[in-house]
Amino acid sequence: MSAGKGGGRATLSEINVTPMVDVMLVLLIIFMVTTPLIQQGVKVNLPETKAAPVEADEKKLVVSIDLAKRVFIGEAEVTLEDFEEKLKANAKAQKEKEMYLHADRDLPYGVVIDVMAAAQRAGVSNVGMITDPMGASRPSKPKEKKK
Repeated sequence: MSAGKGGGRATLSEINVTPMVDVMLVLLIIFMVTTPLIQQGVKVNLPETKAAPVEADEKKLVVSIDLAKRVFIGEAEVTLEDFEEKLKANAKAQKEKEMYLHADRDLPYGVVIDVMAAAQRAGVSNVGMITDPMGASRPSKPKEKKK
């Protein structure tokens, strides 16, 4: 036998991924628990998705657009023309650079895009879209009777 630095032991050349998986699972749980709570501002008819509801204690900036194309920051109504300036003056929006868009499902696509473009010009780079979970209770539309 030759006398080497390892005292005759073979080196272990495999990487143990178990600690890394443990850390990733802990991080996943932390992110799931600390996901921000979405504050409801104005009542709008939201689109439905299969995504799970988001819950947390921290309040986020919510911009709402109702079916009448009125824009609200929180519960304060602003005109679309003043929206960009109001967002630039909003300390929370400028600090976090994010907002959540709460738009009625029956709005024309162009109205939502106009609001998102104004938010981007105001420096808000992260826009989240709020939806209703599938199967959530919604006001039903009356069905027409066939004659």
